[in-house]
Formats: sequence, structure tokens, C-alpha cells
Amino acid sequence: MIYLLLSILFSTSLFVIFKYFEIFKVNTLQAIVVNYIVAFLLGMFSANTFNQLGSIPTQPWVYGAMFLGLLFVTIFFVMAMTAQKNGVSVASIAGKMSVVVPIIFGIILYNESVTALKVVGIIIALVAVYLSSVKEEKSTQQAGLLFPVLLFLGSGVIDTTLKYVETNYVTNNDVDFFSGSLFGFAAVFGLLILIFKQFVSKGKFEFKSIVAGIALGIPNYYSIVFLIKALQNKNFESSTLFTVNNVGIVIVSTLVGLLLFSEKFSTKNKIGVALAVLGIILVTIA
Repeated sequence: MIYLLLSILFSTSLFVIFKYFEIFKVNTLQAIVVNYIVAFLLGMFSANTFNQLGSIPTQPWVYGAMFLGLLFVTIFFVMAMTAQKNGVSVASIAGKMSVVVPIIFGIILYNESVTALKVVGIIIALVAVYLSSVKEEKSTQQAGLLFPVLLFLGSGVIDTTLKYVETNYVTNNDVDFFSGSLFGFAAVFGLLILIFKQFVSKGKFEFKSIVAGIALGIPNYYSIVFLIKALQNKNFESSTLFTVNNVGIVIVSTLVGLLLFSEKFSTKNKIGVALAVLGIILVTIA
């Protein structure tokens, strides 16, 4: 349970950091690339496996880590595009509702239990995610559904792939090595994108991007490590864990927004938070 709580806290801190990126006008792409480099180095340092970098291609999880690394970079950019074209609320809803994907795969691939209580709890949780995230302001911009759909599917595929690779290929002793490696692949893909963009736009690399990237990379790394460790707890089915994790992030993010950024919450938002608590209780009991 402690790993799940830590995963929720570190994941929530990412939203706070991104909020400050906007406030301090940080180049998001540059900071994201630095963040992956920091997370990679942190993973290798934690596992004390710098001397084993040459063995990464022979690891049973290498292709999974490579695929996840590419997804990490891609979905970060899709998330940014969704926020810009459709709004932050839509991006949040699409990302959090992606919990449906690993739940479905958990039931199909691992024959996890399907009870009426779990179904009701999951439905309530999804409604709670929507109500907690929706804002009263109405945008006059009519954006398409392409990026929200890609974000929904991409985030779900990340969670599902992480569960599959962790279950079949990652041992308890390899969590840090695996986590650092997938961040390493993300850093490589991110650097290729950044170099291409810098070459085309002739932009300058900003020093504050390094500071911002370090601030983002540390909690980003631990959010993944603690999620993997939580997944290795056999007392939690993945469908239950992902539901609790995603809704928990919504609850904590809501509280942080209220206390730290004085955000306004509508009646819908308040009902959503209440339903989120109910959904977590039902899913956990189930």
C-alpha cells in the first residue's frame, strides 16, 4: 500500500511542476528531454548498474523498455497538443479515463475477477474522474477528437504494457535497472526529436530547462518505480490498482489545486471528489 501511495504523490507532483513550467515560461520540450536523462541516470545510480549498460540489449525486457520509452516521449507530446488544442480539462479527462484500458486487459489477459461490486466501483470511479476534472468555462474553439483519443489510448497502452512487461520479464531485483533503462530509451528518442527541432527552428537551449528538467525528472522516475513496485504486490489485482492509482491522483491533484493554486471548484467537481472516494472504497473492497 505504501508504494501505491508514494506513486500517487509523486505522480501528482508532476502536475504541480508542469503548472510552474507555465508560470516561469520554461521550454517544455527541452525540460522533458533533460527530465528523461535525469531519470535514466537516477535509475542506473539507484541500481548501481552503470557497469551493466552493455547488458541492456540482452535483457528479456529490452524490447518492452524500448517500446515504453518511445511511448513516454510520444504521449507527453500528445498530452501537450491535447491541452493546447482541446484544453487542459479535456487532456486530464482523457489521460485519467485511460484506466479503462488496463482494467479490460487485466480481465482478458490475467483472468482477473469481474464482480458486480468491482464493475460498479469502476464506473463510479470513471464518472468521478470526469466530474472532478470538468470545468465550467466553455471554450468557443471547436477542436477535433484526434488528440484526446490518442491520449486516451496511448496512456492506456502505457499502463497495460508496463503491467505485461513487469509481470513476465522484470524481477524484483531489476525494478531500478528496468526503470532506468526505459527512461534511457525515452531520453534517446527525446534527444533525436529535440536535435531535429533545434536544427529546423534554430532555437537556443535555455539554462533554466536543465533546472526544470532535473525538478521534473526526479519525481517522474520515482512515480514509475513505485508504481512498478505496487504492481508486484500480489494482494492487488492490476484492475484494482490502476483504478485506485488514477482516482487517487485526481483527489490529491484536486486538493493541491485548491490549497496551492486557489483553483475554483464547481458543484460538479465537489461531487466528483466525493464519488472518487466512494469508487476507491468499492473497488478496494471488491
